[in-house]
Amino acid sequence: MLIFFGILIVVACVLLGFFVLVQNPKGGGLSGSFGGFGNQVMGVRQTTDVLEKGTWILASAIAILCLTSAMFVNKGAGSVEKGKSTIEQSAGAPAPAPAAPSNTAPLPQPTPPAKTN
Repeated sequence: MLIFFGILIVVACVLLGFFVLVQNPKGGGLSGSFGGFGNQVMGVRQTTDVLEKGTWILASAIAILCLTSAMFVNKGAGSVEKGKSTIEQSAGAPAPAPAAPSNTAPLPQPTPPAKTN
């Protein structure tokens, strides 16, 4: 199911990139390249309005697909076995006695006085 959502997200991202790149930042876009006919799509909508609405629809579709795909992620994919944790396992057994602190540094040895003759 995640592969299906991944493919849909990639397709929506490619289409969104196409919609954004086709638009002219000054509002011209495709409408200027078709002369007078480019101002209307199917006689009612302008090209810039269609591209703007398509951009918003694709952006919201990507967001919804990303949030929905998170619901299908396997929560226990990282753990192999669902056993007791180490804290739960050691709770029943007595705790080992703490080891006595040991100094690993040797104590300084006094030097014998030098002999003078």
